[in-house]
Amino acid sequence: MKISLKPHHLKRYKDIARLFIKYGRSDVVSDFGLDSALDDGDRNSARDRGEARPEELADDLEAMGPTYIKLGQLLSSRADLLPERYLKPLARLQDSVKPFPYEQVEQILLDELGVRISKAFSQFDPEPLAAASLGQVHKAALRDGRPVVVKILRPGIRKQIAEDMEVLEEISDILGHTKAGKRFQYARLFEEFKRTLVSELDYTREAASMTSMARNLAEFPHILIPLPIHDYTTRSVLTMEHVTGVKITKVSPLARLELNGSALAEELFKAYLKQVLLDGLFHADPHPGNVFLTHDKKIALLDLGMVGRLSPGMQEQLIKILVAISEGNSEEVASLAINIGETTESFNEVDFRRRTAQLVAEQKDNTLQQLDIGRALLEVGRSAGEAGLYIPTELSVLGKTLLQLDEIGKALDPEFNPNASIRRNVAELVNRRMRSEMSTGKMFSSLLDMKDFVGALPRRLNKILDSVANAELEVKVKATDANLLLAGFQKIANRITTGLILAALIIGASLLMNIRTSFQLFGYPGLAILCFLLAAGGGFWLVFTIFISDHKDQQRNERKN
Repeated sequence: MKISLKPHHLKRYKDIARLFIKYGRSDVVSDFGLDSALDDGDRNSARDRGEARPEELADDLEAMGPTYIKLGQLLSSRADLLPERYLKPLARLQDSVKPFPYEQVEQILLDELGVRISKAFSQFDPEPLAAASLGQVHKAALRDGRPVVVKILRPGIRKQIAEDMEVLEEISDILGHTKAGKRFQYARLFEEFKRTLVSELDYTREAASMTSMARNLAEFPHILIPLPIHDYTTRSVLTMEHVTGVKITKVSPLARLELNGSALAEELFKAYLKQVLLDGLFHADPHPGNVFLTHDKKIALLDLGMVGRLSPGMQEQLIKILVAISEGNSEEVASLAINIGETTESFNEVDFRRRTAQLVAEQKDNTLQQLDIGRALLEVGRSAGEAGLYIPTELSVLGKTLLQLDEIGKALDPEFNPNASIRRNVAELVNRRMRSEMSTGKMFSSLLDMKDFVGALPRRLNKILDSVANAELEVKVKATDANLLLAGFQKIANRITTGLILAALIIGASLLMNIRTSFQLFGYPGLAILCFLLAAGGGFWLVFTIFISDHKDQQRNERKN
């Protein structure tokens, strides 16, 4: 299958083709006709560099621009798609780029807010605090003196990303028809990536996430979420409270001595578990650059452009998986993964259960300090992908989040045990979840459902009885092994028939005892005694064969297990 190259996308085709060749997939380039986008010099330079290091993939994606930087960040959480050696370099992918001029900042703020900078802010620093691929951040102050930071979307970025997405969609459509594409659901991955990136291009969504998360975490006194200033926020401009502090990984050893690092780490982990297991909305990118230690010793969570959302059903499944992994119950882990996943034509359930059993056994053999639930979740996702089972992204995102939290927890307290914290807090949060589900509204809803059920019950019973009376009721039984089932029925029928014959002999012998004949045995009518003897022998034979048959079946089952 070949794609029709569009002239205005030629540069992007060329970049993608060089990437495939460099990382050992020149067959993809040839099959899709992308080789025509390369000249001999580009092809040879990409091929002759030898085996590329995983760190280079992050550099190459960064050089290709903001769309591919975001793609690399998404792939860093997909252990089911990439080898493990690529995940860590991609997770540390930095999207810092050269800032755009201050004149453009002024024009964007004028277009978005409808006023000049001098009218909206009492102070505005022309030099950005940071510049990223999608936007840059400036320090400012409102007219009432409140310090804020202003995040401004990079000019022309939506058009650039739209063009890149058009190229990626073409590649995704073709890859989706390949064997690997069907197994790993490339088309679905692209839609997920597109949805995430579109959300990050709308700062009003990030502002809404900040407000919701700040409300959800209000019970944690040492967790801080900067709030947006809604009157100064649009799709392209986000104004929020200014948080002063240092990155969590930059805290000096001396400053760490003044902290209760263990308590802070414990509160942070509990807050994240609450986000995942109770709220259904969680900060999906808590890498050390997005977590600050403020001057008043609080943990500030920044950059909420990437958030995860969980349905109540998915929350319950994730709770069960976390508990099953921590308890070493591999059968439960595999069954839950299959339940929330989507099987493909190539799904090998036996292989997946075997891989999961090995993975969970390795985790169970670790000490509590070594147990890594986040990595285990990622490995379950990887095993599922290799076995032909598509696992929802939420599982991989949660695994990546727990791994990142592990690094942050160790920065606060090198002796902190994140997995022990998970075990301590999951039980409490599950209890809170159950109590919240017993609210008055939900109880009334359950009562109404019960009322509907009871009200409809007589009509349904009448319908069933009418079907029985009219011989219209059909019962369908799906047997896993029909031959085995029929053999069992035949064995039961034979035993019942033998028992009836023996009973008939005994009854017949009893009746013959009243008939006097010349033929006698032991002083009784001979024919009656013969019937008794046949019945006794048949009874012993029946009991003996039942015992032997059951014993053989038991031994056969033990060998299978």
